[in-house]
Amino acid sequence: MKIRPLKENNRIFIDERGRLYTKNLIEGKKVYEERLVKYNKVEYREWIADRSKLAAAIKKNIGKVPIKEGDKILYLGIAAGTTASHVSDIIGEKGIIFGIDVAPRILRELVPILYDRKNIITLLSDADKPESYLHIVEKVDILYQDVAQPHQVRIFIKNIEYYLKNNGYGFLAVKARSIDVSKNPKEIFNEVRKSLEDYGLKIIKEVRLDPYHRDHAMFLVQNK
Repeated sequence: MKIRPLKENNRIFIDERGRLYTKNLIEGKKVYEERLVKYNKVEYREWIADRSKLAAAIKKNIGKVPIKEGDKILYLGIAAGTTASHVSDIIGEKGIIFGIDVAPRILRELVPILYDRKNIITLLSDADKPESYLHIVEKVDILYQDVAQPHQVRIFIKNIEYYLKNNGYGFLAVKARSIDVSKNPKEIFNEVRKSLEDYGLKIIKEVRLDPYHRDHAMFLVQNK
């Protein structure tokens, strides 16, 4: 087996079978049920697409993944930390993730991960109230959102206004059924695209995440 950098981001890796990996920031430690693989004396963590919407977006050819070493990330809906842990690998010790979640139980379960990964700070807060974490979160290079709420687009835009740098990038994972269960997901995604464009964001790419995540799409945008 050979592991090589992904051409769209040299901090993300792929093997000849199309499996994704990140270099393990904490050698010997898993975060979920991912495999640990050694190649050329470097340890990698397999990044499983049906456990991570960002990995699924990469598999579905979202193209450019503008997350780099040293970046500051605002992560809305950090949940169990699966995707965040791979982002932690990518940004390295010089980067930082501000992870927001409204569920105390979820954040308690993250404690073992945080013990090892010093580049993740979690905050118990409501992503719909971005002013509530102004005292901790600073301007960021990347805004990543995975929040299953009917008004998830509004949440995304509000946080962009507060925290995303000019020319910074945003990833919005959209769960169509959380917005309106009665509508066709394609119609929902078209409405989301229009809302993002009306706000003035540059949409770089939109991909459907099926079959990894049913009725989901990922939007990659840039703040103007």
